[in-house]
Amino acid sequence: MSEDVNAEHLLDVFTSADTDSDNIWDVCAYFMDHLYWHKPRLVVLGPKFEGLPDNHPSKPQCLFMLSLLISPVGNQLESKRLLGHALKLCREQGDDIWVAQALTLLSDANRQLAFYEEGISQAKEALDIYERLCDTSGQVHSLRSLARSLHGSNQLDTAQEAASRALDRSSAEGDQFQVSHCHRLLGDIFQSKGESEAAVDHFEMALGIASRLNLRNLQFWTHYSLAWLFFDQGKFGDACTHIEHSKSHAVNYAYNLGCAMDLHATTLFGQGRFEEAKSEVLCAAETFEKLGAAGDLERCRELLLHRRENKHSGCHPRTGQCW
Repeated sequence: MSEDVNAEHLLDVFTSADTDSDNIWDVCAYFMDHLYWHKPRLVVLGPKFEGLPDNHPSKPQCLFMLSLLISPVGNQLESKRLLGHALKLCREQGDDIWVAQALTLLSDANRQLAFYEEGISQAKEALDIYERLCDTSGQVHSLRSLARSLHGSNQLDTAQEAASRALDRSSAEGDQFQVSHCHRLLGDIFQSKGESEAAVDHFEMALGIASRLNLRNLQFWTHYSLAWLFFDQGKFGDACTHIEHSKSHAVNYAYNLGCAMDLHATTLFGQGRFEEAKSEVLCAAETFEKLGAAGDLERCRELLLHRRENKHSGCHPRTGQCW
């Protein structure tokens, strides 16, 4: 982390000293890409990126990468705002690849904000562009985004079809990274359809590939999904086991750790371990507050409020799951 902070400080100095150089802004974009894959966190360079003239050739890419850093810490509204600006600039520059990438990420942001129809429309537009350009990798990305938005809007059969298409194309290309993500997505869809055995099969395939490729973030979210699956079945012990596994993969991902603590609190409440649950949800709330993840922070507060006001209530305020 100290090395990254030093690098960021140097970039801050260089961008102040030579604002007209294209190269330094490209380096900034690559630096943020490194952080996104290894140590996602907020950076102090954001105002400089937004201060660039709209006709600066590096501005869309810088805004694009900045949004990627903001999204994993839970601030989807800010991520959407930046992506919307980047999309406008990419359209003006006539860069179809960047337009499609921005549309795909906007679809993901809108899905997380529960704007499912908007997300579906953007994913379909991105898919059309990628198909016209014969970009198979891009097609897989946009199909995954489409499937997630369809899943969020409860169009489960259509979501399964889109996810299966993504899996087929990534398998044909031998792209195990995408294959693992597609299996995890299908696991989530089958879980929503009430087909637990099929869901577990896909989650296990995703975990197997993720373990071989050391995809820590994917391992985290797959264990997280399995924890929800067992929670829904009232198997709180199994849920806690997967939560602990997920926490072990949350290294350098503060937002992920907050989500795991939040789910752990929910599971502890289900076991009647109220004081432990309260401690865990307070830790999650503190994490979300530091990250500016307002929606997640509000859900933690709702959970605490629900337990204070409805100590003998039989269901969870978010899921409806009986305790």
